[in-house]
Amino acid sequence: MRINKYTIFKAAAQLAKPISDATHQLTEISFLVLRIETDSGIVGESYLLSFQYSPRAIIGALRDVGEMLQGEAIHNTVQSFERINHENEYFGIEGINRWAQAAFNIAMWDAWSKSLNQPIWKVLGGVARPIPIYGSGGWSSYNIDELIEEVTSYKRRGFQAVKIKVGKPDWREDFERLRLVREAVGDEIGIMMDANQGMKVPEALALARAAQQLNIYWFEEPIDHQDFQGYQLLRNQSGISIAMGEREYSTSPLRELIKLNAIDIWQPDILRLGGVEAWRDSAAVAKSNHIPVLPHYYKDYDVPLLCTISNGKGAESFDWIDPLIDFPLQIENGMALPHDRPGWGFSFKDSGLTEL
Repeated sequence: MRINKYTIFKAAAQLAKPISDATHQLTEISFLVLRIETDSGIVGESYLLSFQYSPRAIIGALRDVGEMLQGEAIHNTVQSFERINHENEYFGIEGINRWAQAAFNIAMWDAWSKSLNQPIWKVLGGVARPIPIYGSGGWSSYNIDELIEEVTSYKRRGFQAVKIKVGKPDWREDFERLRLVREAVGDEIGIMMDANQGMKVPEALALARAAQQLNIYWFEEPIDHQDFQGYQLLRNQSGISIAMGEREYSTSPLRELIKLNAIDIWQPDILRLGGVEAWRDSAAVAKSNHIPVLPHYYKDYDVPLLCTISNGKGAESFDWIDPLIDFPLQIENGMALPHDRPGWGFSFKDSGLTEL
């Protein structure tokens, strides 16, 4: 079966007002949805989180890859990956080009698994198991009432851990927000903090040391993701686990951090890395160095993939696409089971899509 055509759509989640972390303001929660159709009529789908950024550039990159893969067999995911790398080398294989490459890879896996009438985790030799999942958000733009309402809502829904944003101009304000979250959710709920690269080493170190008393599980992207020596210092002196990986387009940064003993938790982003094989390759590097995998954002892809590796420890949850798809993941008591439906097990509803 070969790719006969592709179509790109846009979908959007409701956002009452802009939200912010330490480095970005988000004015829309939008997604690009890719559908490929084979010559036998099987449809494979994927999506990427686009927000308001570079819409024409990423759409152009998707169309470029679509033209390259016209007529490609849907099971040729590895060969296609290498061919796209070769074609994209002149302008760069990372960044927007890699996102487009990943979108087609994920859609091809969806179509291929549907042709086999099997869920992806089973095609990859995995075993369905409950995956711990944590509630994410805690935006820096939230006032205290909004912050507490979100984390207590996650607790009421059975989540066993929550993550909030840090990176305020004064780290003491971050600490106070963390203290109030701990007070609100109690000691039985895990709390993580994420600076989205928005801090410098001295402030990140001061916050991490202060937050030890709150039993914070991990500190995510405290500083610039390329400051490997800074990560080494923070891991050695902060007394808190260091997590990163969502900004990476290959395993090279992971390998550098491993050399420096500067990482505790690897957080691969399936769209940035390039798709299923690249995600699993990075998990294998992490496993060989005894590092757990807790991926970034894409729970509907990550939960089934975590069932195929032995060092997968959990997934991140946002509710953004749940109203837009036909079969959202079922989460109970902080655990998610992969779909037993063919492919990824879900599709975007046509009613929420605008063709581009």
